[in-house]
Amino acid sequence: MIRDISFALAHGKLAGITLGNPNAPVVLCLHGWLDNCASFLPFFNTLIAQDSELLTQYQFVAVDWPGHGQSEHRSKDAHYHFIDWCYDLLQLLEVNQWQQISIIGHSMGGMVATLFTSAFNDKVDKLILIEAIGLLTQNENPSEQLRKGMLSRLQLQNKQATVHKNIDAAVKARMNVSDLADTDAKLLVERGLHAVEDGVTWRSDARLRNVSPQRFALKQAIQVVANLHCPVTLVLGENGFDMVQTGVKIFAEHISNYQQFTIHGGHHPHMESPADLVAIVEKTLK
Repeated sequence: MIRDISFALAHGKLAGITLGNPNAPVVLCLHGWLDNCASFLPFFNTLIAQDSELLTQYQFVAVDWPGHGQSEHRSKDAHYHFIDWCYDLLQLLEVNQWQQISIIGHSMGGMVATLFTSAFNDKVDKLILIEAIGLLTQNENPSEQLRKGMLSRLQLQNKQATVHKNIDAAVKARMNVSDLADTDAKLLVERGLHAVEDGVTWRSDARLRNVSPQRFALKQAIQVVANLHCPVTLVLGENGFDMVQTGVKIFAEHISNYQQFTIHGGHHPHMESPADLVAIVEKTLK
């Protein structure tokens, strides 16, 4: 049975869902940018439907990143720096006294998991990445990146929250900016909305849309993946993002223990082909 769960971290509440054996090793599921933990519901429901042995062998925990879903936002004087997601993970492990976990990370969640694992190899047993490899890197000079990041913060100050008439309108809006099918978009949208006077609006913190003021250089990103000690499994969508395919060419050769699978779907293949993901996870975690 899928249950709601929450954790008290330094910044506030981290919300999520859990499934499986609460006394077993943890598999932490990390969603992508502007998604929420509902992106793992098809995977969780498939584990239940198949009565997978994984449910007795592991406890699966999918969390909403700060500022996403039902988790609290960072304080008004804070921002969402990429490296701070790693501290969120470190806090989560410390609060729960989780010793060695496995991580399934999608998109941004996979990149954060990569950086965290590289820094804390002793805390991660296996790493399963979905449409994510390496890190987003600096493509222009650092001063220009900083300028764009700072200006985006100013521009956000005067931006009004988008309000949709109802959930159906919000689902259509989400589908217009992604490759998600109606049913998958609805899962994310339902968890990501709250009611306001004129309809519904997004729970997610508007500051998540700010341009990052700083990124790793390519050489640094390669050093990060080269320092991954645990087995790494990459799951690609056959119609996934081109930047992930480019990332494979750059980063895969620097990962010492690496395997790769391609399943049906776009950038969210774990939602489109959850049974295929279950099969891969069963092989990888055994």
